[in-house]
Amino acid sequence: MSDSIKSTGIDQEERWFVMRDLTRPNAKTPAWRLLGEAGFEVFTPMHTRVSERGGRKVREEVPVIHDLLFVRSTPELLDPVVGRVATLQYRYARGKGYRVAQTVREPDMERFILAVSNCPSPRYYLPSEVTPAMYGRRVRIVGGPMDGLEGDLLKARGSRRRRLLVGLEGLLTVAVEVAPEFILVIDQSE
Repeated sequence: MSDSIKSTGIDQEERWFVMRDLTRPNAKTPAWRLLGEAGFEVFTPMHTRVSERGGRKVREEVPVIHDLLFVRSTPELLDPVVGRVATLQYRYARGKGYRVAQTVREPDMERFILAVSNCPSPRYYLPSEVTPAMYGRRVRIVGGPMDGLEGDLLKARGSRRRRLLVGLEGLLTVAVEVAPEFILVIDQSE
């Protein structure tokens, strides 16, 4: 058993761990790249940024939140890497005990990845930026690339675009654009 993660009796099961990358934003090998090359399944929300290199403007994909990444693995495989790489850490869950690594449920992570990967321009919100007034009707997407995805419509005055809010509780929420013909309003009495 590892010293860095409290045993829960299911240490052999793969889970999505929430990790911190303490490298600088301009590092040549950020943790998400390092872990991906090591064979781990890694997801970090990305967006396009225009920066200047050598006097030229260049578009590049960079993480939305530099120190946030998700790794799907078991503690036995991930612990040696965390011990070897000084700039990689687990994020620990608050109020859950001493050194309990924060994880994301598999269905929640799948929903989030599906939403982000099928939208060319997702908008990300931190938990402090999302207010109850932003949540609209509960909907399910029927058809299209996001078939079966459920979430809340983003209430935005004057917006002609329909955006679906999909979140990872306490970490990040994404608003993705959906076509109106795929939206099915879920009856609140279900």
